[in-house]
Amino acid sequence: MLTTSLIWGIVTAVCCCLWLIFGIRRRQMGEPPLENGLIPYLGCALKFGANPLEFLRENQRKHGHVFTCKLMGKYVHFVTNSLSYHKVLSHGKYFDWKKFHYTTSAQAFGHRSIDPSDGNTTENINNTFNKTLQGDALNSLSEAMMENLQLVMRPPGFPKSKSAAWVTEGMYAFCYRVMFEAGYLTLFGRDHTRQDTQRALILNNLDNFKQFDKVFPALVAGLPIHMFKTAHKARERLAEGLKHEKLRTRDQVSELIRLRMFLNDTLSTFDDTEKAKTHLAILWASQANTIPATFWSLFQMMRSPEAMKAATEEVNKVLENAGQKLSNSIYLNQMQLNDLPVLDSIIKEALRLSSASLNIRTAKEDFTLHLEDGSYNIRKDDIIALYPQLIHLDPEIYPDPMTFKYDRYLDENRKTKTTFYSNGIKLKYYYMPFGSGAMICPGRLFAVQEIKQFLILMLSCFELEFVDSHIMCPLLDQSRAGLGILPPLNDIEFKYKLKHL
Repeated sequence: MLTTSLIWGIVTAVCCCLWLIFGIRRRQMGEPPLENGLIPYLGCALKFGANPLEFLRENQRKHGHVFTCKLMGKYVHFVTNSLSYHKVLSHGKYFDWKKFHYTTSAQAFGHRSIDPSDGNTTENINNTFNKTLQGDALNSLSEAMMENLQLVMRPPGFPKSKSAAWVTEGMYAFCYRVMFEAGYLTLFGRDHTRQDTQRALILNNLDNFKQFDKVFPALVAGLPIHMFKTAHKARERLAEGLKHEKLRTRDQVSELIRLRMFLNDTLSTFDDTEKAKTHLAILWASQANTIPATFWSLFQMMRSPEAMKAATEEVNKVLENAGQKLSNSIYLNQMQLNDLPVLDSIIKEALRLSSASLNIRTAKEDFTLHLEDGSYNIRKDDIIALYPQLIHLDPEIYPDPMTFKYDRYLDENRKTKTTFYSNGIKLKYYYMPFGSGAMICPGRLFAVQEIKQFLILMLSCFELEFVDSHIMCPLLDQSRAGLGILPPLNDIEFKYKLKHL
């Protein structure tokens, strides 16, 4: 027994020595300061995951504006100076911005690689997103979303006795339920079944979505979904409902999904199950950040009497100018939705306080990164990362950064403000919850319009109150840092009832 223990002790010691000799990366001339961490493979991942913002601030104080950290076997170069962001993005020819996202999508949703270089797909994927989420296509998407939001919030035949009563619900649960159902109907169309049957099916999908989304950060970190049996089953059930044979029987399927169904060269070698899993990726992308963003926009607006007053006046004015009567279905066109600077500012401010996205590029080759405060040698396959929360909470750019100010993005004329400064220098990048450059979210315009439509309906159709008049702002759920908008760590109870229209 002693001999066996001694042997294992020697083996462990040798492995540790080998790792110290060969497994630790050495900083070379011209490279950024390096933090390997103490744990093999993980490196600094645990510290980063516990509180990314403080981890980056600590290393910024220690190393300066550029430094390298080992995270989950990858070497990540963090650029933290807001004045250098445009310089990073100007090096686009050295970056592969798709590689990380293609790999993540495959491991999270269970389809084969969608990287065109692997021969399974073509470049039509990005063209399809741009064609169906922007420009004229955005009009039909927004129109369908407004119709579906009203269908969910004010279902036809809803008893007047119930509409006059206060309903108490968790605000995050409410936003989750309403936005998921309306978004699902907008993207994937309506069944021919009765509305109550269709709603039951979507709510079942909502439960499966929550189970799957709960483990999404672990999947992005590289853990296999087979470790999470409940989430794995939920993912497969969601994908089953998104197979083309089922979508073909639905009405009002969005242009985005229809194009992906019938353009065979886009997903040329995928079978129906794999195509359904790419639809699941679209479902996740459309919901995972929009839902918490909707919550924070509603919560912060309700918590600020000034914001509520300004937003209500703006909504009433635009509806009056459009000749919209609340007793009927509300519809606002693109020009009207875009001309809502107060709601724009409320949404931006809510997202500024809650977003924790990680903008990632992969180096295609060895190159030198030239920044405002120096040049740094970067190795092939290393990752360059921007963490916009550092900008969003920088007191020099945003005075009193932890306070919600509904008019922070309004100028003196109550129009959209676009000039922000650091060290007296005007910033090109000061607000980045949707990414930047070639990586910017193609659905960002639709997402903002969804939230606007939701807020318009909440303000115009409902009376709203917090259950606790002295409500505290919930903490952010840091477990999803790097993925986008952080949800609240706990829900907030509020009550609502339909106005007498």
